[in-house]
Amino acid sequence: MTYRVCFVCTGNICRSPMAESVFRARVEEAGLDSQVEVDSAGTGSWHEGDGADPRTVSVLEANGYGSEHVARQFQDSWFARLDLVIALDSGHLRDLRRLAPTPEDAAKVRLLRSYDPAAGDDLDVPDPYYGGMDGFEECLEMLEAASPGLLAVVREHVEGQAA
Repeated sequence: MTYRVCFVCTGNICRSPMAESVFRARVEEAGLDSQVEVDSAGTGSWHEGDGADPRTVSVLEANGYGSEHVARQFQDSWFARLDLVIALDSGHLRDLRRLAPTPEDAAKVRLLRSYDPAAGDDLDVPDPYYGGMDGFEECLEMLEAASPGLLAVVREHVEGQAA
């Protein structure tokens, strides 16, 4: 059985495709790529069909990550097939939980930085879109810091499904 994770930000061109690439790399390194599916989406449709922001691509490629991506909007019908929906900030968390058809679906939505023990109380990944490259690099650092904790949770679920 495949475990499915979807990262969600606003337009699906900066934070969520970056999170998707980083986490997919961690899943592959852990040897779980045949059991875990990773993708991303946006809460809005503004950039649907577009590739990732060139700054996202640049930061990903400079750090050894893949960057193929086409933006899409999250649909409430996806909750039925997803195991975990990862919001990149508290606004996305609120929007996604409101969109969830059932309380069980709403419970699938988590903030990415909640998986980073060093994150403290500020669990939002700031939107780098209107800033410079340093914002994209900071975003990558936050995503990488949260990935081990998220991977541990996903691994636990995958191993539990196999038992």
